[in-house]
Amino acid sequence: MESSCIPTQFNVKSLALRESGRTPGWAFPGFIKLPECLTKSRNLPTRCLATSDGGFRQETHGVGSRDGVIIVDHGSRRKESNLMLNEFVSMFKEKTGYLIVEPAHMELAEPSIRDAFGSCVQQGAIRVIVSPFFLFPGRHWHQDIPSLTAEAAKKHPGLSYIITAPLGLHELLLDVVNDRIKHCLSHVAGDADECSVCAGTGKCQIY
Repeated sequence: MESSCIPTQFNVKSLALRESGRTPGWAFPGFIKLPECLTKSRNLPTRCLATSDGGFRQETHGVGSRDGVIIVDHGSRRKESNLMLNEFVSMFKEKTGYLIVEPAHMELAEPSIRDAFGSCVQQGAIRVIVSPFFLFPGRHWHQDIPSLTAEAAKKHPGLSYIITAPLGLHELLLDVVNDRIKHCLSHVAGDADECSVCAGTGKCQIY
């Protein structure tokens, strides 16, 4: 059974009160070995829980090992477009280190949100995070994706899920757009190969 991070044989009264400027704080006796999560800044979104074997487990408000992430795009009849989502998910998983990450298409292609949801559960997820791979919020984010996700969740009672915001006006997208523009201009100038988006299409040219 989980409890607070302070060992049960010690209570608040057994701790020495110290003053640091104008801000009082609790100082643990030197013989108590604190877990790493208690030695970090109190402003971090973490909490430390004692486990039944006497150890400690740190919880964060971020993605945990029992979370499944679904990155969902619209879906296309064009196979190459759908395969790009698979490549993105592989890159995302490697970059973040998240254990359970699945691609999904809202329509027109497989895997569906229902399929991806089930795959996350099979891999041990107890919470599913659905991240729409859309630029701006619209009908798909307001209606379609929530409806499809709710339908998928019905087969897994007790499991929670959340649908995050789409990409939106994120500052990092400025760099992405600028990088794409500069690469395409370099390509038409003969200084760079086609990018993975245009490869084989011949569409990146001056008209």
